[in-house]
Amino acid sequence: MTPPRGPGDTTGHDRTELLPPGRRVGGWVVTELIGAGGWSTVYAARPAQGRRDGADGPAGPAEVALKIMPTAGLAPRQARRIVESAHREVALGRRAGHPRLIGLRESFVLAAPDLPAVDGAIVLVMERAAGSLRELLDAGVSGAERGRLIAGICEGLAHLHRSGWVHADLKPENILLGRDGSVKLSDFGLATELTGTHGYVPPMGTLDYLPPERWRAPLGELGVQVRPSADIWALGIVIHEVFASGASPFPGATPVARGAAVQEYGDGRAPLRMDLAVPPFWRALAADCLAPTHAARAPHTAESLLARIAAGEATRDRGTDGAGPPGTEARVPGPRDAGAGRRGRARAAVLAAVLCGAAGAVLGSDAVREGVSASPGGTVKVFNAERGCQDRADRDRQCSLGLAIDPLRPYAAGNVVPTRVWHGDLLTADCRLPGGQPVIDEEDLRSTLWFRVRLPRGSAYPAAWLPAVRTKDRPALPGCPVPGG
Repeated sequence: MTPPRGPGDTTGHDRTELLPPGRRVGGWVVTELIGAGGWSTVYAARPAQGRRDGADGPAGPAEVALKIMPTAGLAPRQARRIVESAHREVALGRRAGHPRLIGLRESFVLAAPDLPAVDGAIVLVMERAAGSLRELLDAGVSGAERGRLIAGICEGLAHLHRSGWVHADLKPENILLGRDGSVKLSDFGLATELTGTHGYVPPMGTLDYLPPERWRAPLGELGVQVRPSADIWALGIVIHEVFASGASPFPGATPVARGAAVQEYGDGRAPLRMDLAVPPFWRALAADCLAPTHAARAPHTAESLLARIAAGEATRDRGTDGAGPPGTEARVPGPRDAGAGRRGRARAAVLAAVLCGAAGAVLGSDAVREGVSASPGGTVKVFNAERGCQDRADRDRQCSLGLAIDPLRPYAAGNVVPTRVWHGDLLTADCRLPGGQPVIDEEDLRSTLWFRVRLPRGSAYPAAWLPAVRTKDRPALPGCPVPGG
């Protein structure tokens, strides 16, 4: 296989299958290729015959991962970047070891005159993991595992930040899982040691995980300024991905398009919308991680987030409904830091979150939307008050709306059917229920009226409930029997 090239890698040399199985590298023997990136290739390896390593018994660990970072044929600036990246990984591995960080065993320069492409390559010998969080997301994560995984990531970040380091490239590919299921942060090639409140990194990183401020950060002599709050932003994206089957909270078909959406949000031109699948407690946590500015994000440290997770677990252990501590709100921060306009937008965003799966709240009596029709038929048209979601051609999952299982229970993630609907969809309603769970939309319109709508044949549920604030129609229908009554 030919690995993808890194930014600026124009050398053109073929790095395919650099080390064949059976090749000895230092005190290790290559067994198989694990993966490849633009600047490195990773192999599984076993101890060479006769190797002694007292740290893990007479023959050392059964298997390790060898990260090979070639420098042959690179331009001087590229080679310097490789060497600096390796030095960062080694420095962090030696100074900030922790069970939640992948272990670094040793490093050396490879002498391989018969293989010019890797002669002089830097070799990092690391703890072997069973797989990555990305692979787990692709395969599907069980509900019980999600909270444990996020807590493990927070533990690793908390230790990293306490030790004075910023990861600067946190993403599911760099979150590894031990054979016992333990979480281990990895790939510290962009990690930087803090000097006071910030550090500096090369102008590189994974676009989907960069906070708004990184898109506008000036490039100085030492690189781009970065602070721990950048890792917290990336953590918020990861939390959303864990609960939303790998989906980003920011719309777009490409990383660049999603980056544009991040900048719109950071500038206050777009709200933060999260997937319906993210439960209330985790929605609130992710929303704080995704506060649009460093200043708003800074109070939410990895340690404080870990404490909130522990408190939520303790509450659930005492027998609550699993949504987190009592009174926890799914607070979606407004895109600006002050002013009445921000408060109004933040409140609308909070209420939108309620409709998208956050904890339901009793908000008051029924309200009538202006211009609603008293349609005699049994058809209702879905209405989404968010103007950005009113394009019928755009079936973006971020703009989908949930239908409730039970209109008398909070309109939360556990009370939403799998079938989703979008603005303009026509649904067949067979009855109406006044006095259901009060809900409110983004325009502050509230209602306790619900319509029971039929779902397509083959759906997990034959029918579900649409709140009246999600339609402009009020068909003249008979009353529904009270569910469970």
